[in-house]
Amino acid sequence: MSSILTNTSAMVALQTMKGINSQMNRVQSEISTGKAVGSAKDNAAVWAISKVMESDVQGFKGISDSLSLGSSTISVARQAAETVTDLLTEMKEKIVAAQEDNVDRVKIQSDIEKLVEQVASVVGAAQFNGLNLVDGSQTSVDILASLDRSGTGVVASSITVDGQNLSTGGYVTNDVFTASTGGTISTDADTFVLTLDQGGGTDDITIADGTNAWAAGDRISIRIGEREASYTVTQNDVDAGNASLASTVPDMIAVGLKNAVDALGIDGLTVNYDSGSPGAISFVNDGTVDLSVSGQYRNAGSGGLGALSSIDVSTAGAAELALGSIETMLQTAVDAAAEFGSAERRIDIQSEFVGKLTDALTAGIGTLVDTDMEEASARLQALQVQQQLGIQALTIANQQPQNLLSLFR
Repeated sequence: MSSILTNTSAMVALQTMKGINSQMNRVQSEISTGKAVGSAKDNAAVWAISKVMESDVQGFKGISDSLSLGSSTISVARQAAETVTDLLTEMKEKIVAAQEDNVDRVKIQSDIEKLVEQVASVVGAAQFNGLNLVDGSQTSVDILASLDRSGTGVVASSITVDGQNLSTGGYVTNDVFTASTGGTISTDADTFVLTLDQGGGTDDITIADGTNAWAAGDRISIRIGEREASYTVTQNDVDAGNASLASTVPDMIAVGLKNAVDALGIDGLTVNYDSGSPGAISFVNDGTVDLSVSGQYRNAGSGGLGALSSIDVSTAGAAELALGSIETMLQTAVDAAAEFGSAERRIDIQSEFVGKLTDALTAGIGTLVDTDMEEASARLQALQVQQQLGIQALTIANQQPQNLLSLFR
């Protein structure tokens, strides 16, 4: 049945045209914006995921800046520690030269004092944006390194870099070493040197209360060849000593040092502690090589290189003690430089990873929301053809009522 009131063919053609035009508008929008999912209306789930990932990308860009700042800060500290190591090495050369009798120790002492001043200058200047990691003012610093997302939310993680104390100030003498059978003790009794001949050589040292009260953080280190052992006084040690218990602070230090030296496992070396002689420890060398044992006291308030101020080569005995002291402080500087180098390398690796992760997240977002331009081009071409055919079909449908007039002629 044909009707001039209801043109079903035209209605079908019109709906088809509307669908084609709607699809063309969407394809043209994708082509012009470059995004297949430009709003939550297009695909709510994909849009939500992409927005979360975009926020993470922006966060990682901030982390990249933090890592760059951290790397620069650690680099300054490492350079300072390496420079201090070089200065201490030069100082050691002069101290070694002072072991000879036929030298001008006064001039050597003057050169050493100038080097000590230079060490202090380097340590004081080693700051980046006001942060100094080598002067003892910073225990540690946290460098923002990552954003860790889980089902419960986002947590920031950091790389912790320990500060190193290479300052030369705050050293206070305490006269803690006494009564060595054959060793040499410094004038201020804060350093000593023992020589242990192979095949049974023996010597001893006694730790006393000194002229100042012991405090938590006071430290005694013993160096044997290239190995070092140490004991740091704790608050419990101090409290026990103040309470006049059976064990005094020197006793506890002596026992702690014995255990620390034993842990080094040096062939042929035996360390003995006699509870009947408070603070006394003895060394016996049953090995096949001669051993040199040196000790250094450092008070809690002094810098890691505080004992530099007491370096003295004016006499043969003082020069021998200075050699043991400089070796300990040189190792302190070397350890600091190594610590900073390791931390800087870790930060650089993390920075490289964050860069790659940011690129991967950006690519993932693109996969989710970006327009496939090749596909969009093909769809646009097909829709343009469909649109032309739809126009033609609608034209034909609109002409059908005119054909009904022929029935009434």
